[in-house]
Amino acid sequence: MALKRGLLGVNRIRGGGGGGGGGSRSSFVLLVFFCVFAPLVFFVGRGVYIDSSNDYSNDSLKQDLDWRERLAMQSLRSLFSKEVLDVITASTADLGPFSLDSFKKNNLSASYREAVVDTSVRNSQNQTTSSAMNAKRDITSKGGSHQKVETPAKFYRRQLREKRREMRANELVQRNDDTILKLENAAIERSKSVDSAVLGKYSIWRRENENDNSDSNIRLMRDQVIMARVYSGIAKLKNKTELLQELQARIKDSQRVLAEATTDADLPRSAHDKLRDMGQVLSKAKMQLYDCKLVTGKLRAMLQTADEQVRSLKKQSTFLAQLAAKTIPNPIHCLSMRLTIDYYLLSPEKRKFPRRENRENPNLYHYALFSDNVLAASVVVNSTIMNAKDPSKHVFHLVTDKLNFAAMNMWFLLNPPGKATIHVENVDEFKWLNSSYCPVLRQLESAAMKEYYFKADHPSSGSSNLKYRNPKYLSMLNHLRFYLPEVYPKLNKILFLDDDIIVQKDLTPLWEVNLNGKVNGAVETCGESFHRFDKYLNFSNPHIARNFNPNACGWAYGMNMFDLKEWKKRDITGIYHKWQNMNENRTLWKLGTLPPGLITFYGLTHPLDKSWHVLGLGYNPSIAKKDIQNAAVVHYNGNMKPWLELAMSKYRPYWTKYIKFDHPYLRRCNLHE
Repeated sequence: MALKRGLLGVNRIRGGGGGGGGGSRSSFVLLVFFCVFAPLVFFVGRGVYIDSSNDYSNDSLKQDLDWRERLAMQSLRSLFSKEVLDVITASTADLGPFSLDSFKKNNLSASYREAVVDTSVRNSQNQTTSSAMNAKRDITSKGGSHQKVETPAKFYRRQLREKRREMRANELVQRNDDTILKLENAAIERSKSVDSAVLGKYSIWRRENENDNSDSNIRLMRDQVIMARVYSGIAKLKNKTELLQELQARIKDSQRVLAEATTDADLPRSAHDKLRDMGQVLSKAKMQLYDCKLVTGKLRAMLQTADEQVRSLKKQSTFLAQLAAKTIPNPIHCLSMRLTIDYYLLSPEKRKFPRRENRENPNLYHYALFSDNVLAASVVVNSTIMNAKDPSKHVFHLVTDKLNFAAMNMWFLLNPPGKATIHVENVDEFKWLNSSYCPVLRQLESAAMKEYYFKADHPSSGSSNLKYRNPKYLSMLNHLRFYLPEVYPKLNKILFLDDDIIVQKDLTPLWEVNLNGKVNGAVETCGESFHRFDKYLNFSNPHIARNFNPNACGWAYGMNMFDLKEWKKRDITGIYHKWQNMNENRTLWKLGTLPPGLITFYGLTHPLDKSWHVLGLGYNPSIAKKDIQNAAVVHYNGNMKPWLELAMSKYRPYWTKYIKFDHPYLRRCNLHE
């Protein structure tokens, strides 16, 4: 390979590397070398340097060579010039002896080596003569000894090595860039596959959603304001009063524009001028004030301030959402007030409901509904009766507070639910329900509980506890569900309903469900991990850890079938009192009725089919329409109640279809769909 490389270099020097004559000369030279000059080339390949102008080298070489080698040398010197011999030597000596190791070490193809030789010879052709002459002049004699400096052959070898290194480096850089590009493209392809899972079309990182020009001016103006604030702080520190005033003026101009525009289309014509002016001021500030540490510190301080503001606003938003969810809207309050006034204008004889004998008949279908919302209670009753096969066998026991007692009575006196029986009671008239009997009432009267509810700066008033600091937990209407046998002593079974549900099917088959000796029939909610016991109870407390399984399945209030005979037999109210007394300091669970319900009915709950009760319409926007339509009871549990403006519009029609908005009372109070 080295021989071929040298011959090709000679051919290109003599023939110019082109034309038809070059091919014949190349064939001739190749033939001469293989037939006559092979021994010489062998020595050349092993690094022997031949200099035609150096008598000392020629004489010493001739003494060692046989007659064939001498003949080959003489013929070679007559055919080629010294420059050609130098090229051959530089092309072959660099590879070392012809062996397998040399080819392994120089893992290059023949065509690649030919290209390198060809390039190096062409680039150095014009410099060969001058370099050789300079090399000869540099050889001087000092004290009868010869001293050699870098010869042209070594010079060419060094150039070739440097060129090879440069080519190899460029090749590696190119490979690295190609590898990075391939990895980026592969990552993009993988991100596309992710979007068929959870993220779906909401993934903002997909290329389809990229838009470099989307409101770019708005974003630029906001970024300018941020940097202007940074530089204004630094200008104040360095007493750059004039620059500070200029920055503050530009900030005000930009903020006025941003206050009136949310997209680029909303920007006024002067926006581009303001962007330009702000850019000029920022450039000036950067020249005068830029300091990496100061800028970094200011940005970090701004980030921390923004983070604190976000936390504060989030807490405020949570509080307002809770407040909006638990307050009665003005139209419903208006309805209650008008009904109350008209009720007290009635004579005592007209305030009585018909069919009073059905109230304690155990052979009928009895419902318990505890509410202070007249409109919500009317929807529960209307939806149940409209879907009942025989409304005359249904009895509704409504319990409310003294503020809404008159309004609740008046509404159902004016709008009787067909042949169904209505019974309205006032919880404040239950004299047996007092603090000496009921632990919750005793705890609500304590100073610690009053401080928890009414002190705004209480340490536990974080956003996570706002839902528990709710006025409904001060009302016994919420805890009355634990005293059903006391409220209805002559009934055997009763179906408990919340006031934020609607009924879509006949519920009478629930009375035929065999509870298998259990007290509570309810739909379980442990399809999600956060609906298990460890979500509601404090398992770091030894009393809870010893008695309950943290992975036990939770269930839902809202539609519960209670066997009051089994309730009395197992003393369910006594179990409730025991655990409520132990939780006086709220160390077992937070406030509310579901945690004590899970404890009280632990091991005593019979799971009902999920189609009886579908939950989540007050917080979950992704409930399947089919599940809602197939459900017997639909529950708006959560903050987005259907009577509030917070309600999800897709679920509200299920509730509003049971309201007659052309009712005179509703029109007067501006109640509409």
